[in-house]
Amino acid sequence: MTPNDTRNHILQTGADLIGQKGFGATGINAVLTSAGVPKGSFYHYFSSKNDFGLAVIDTFAQEYDTELDQILNDTSRSCVDRIRAYFDSGLKTMSNCEFTRGCLIGNLGQELAGQNETFRRRLDTVFQGWERRFELCIEEARLAGDVDEFINPADAASFLLSGWEGAILRAKVLKSTEPMERFVRVFFRQCLGIT
Repeated sequence: MTPNDTRNHILQTGADLIGQKGFGATGINAVLTSAGVPKGSFYHYFSSKNDFGLAVIDTFAQEYDTELDQILNDTSRSCVDRIRAYFDSGLKTMSNCEFTRGCLIGNLGQELAGQNETFRRRLDTVFQGWERRFELCIEEARLAGDVDEFINPADAASFLLSGWEGAILRAKVLKSTEPMERFVRVFFRQCLGIT
């Protein structure tokens, strides 16, 4: 592997373990064993576990931003259909992981935001970026006349992000997509005015 491949492999392995166990319960040795790399490799790329955790957040966010942009900027679909596609993707992901993971950023927010200010700020930046993408899509739908003309896109986007993250948490607890499906129904009907 090239140095960049090794770093990415450690990050992907770490993200997978953190997604399963949480940041606090994921030790560096477990990451290295899973990745099949020596301890020196870890410290070559990361100065500490916190540095590693921030890199995991950044890497996941970059990948997720790309996926989100592909869905929300797909001009072959209406904005409403783009938002539906986003929800459908989340429902599929939750089912595929058998309700064991949820959103890595949401999980880390719940675990670390009250403990570490650096993590809290980084996670908030990621959430703000997602919220802004939703806001732009909803505003485009409003201007096209596809949703209630009186909707506030910023409020709707904030509600979408907060409500969806909560629905993902409930889906993990219930081991069912029902909370996510209910959120989608309520969001389209009550927030966007679509029956």
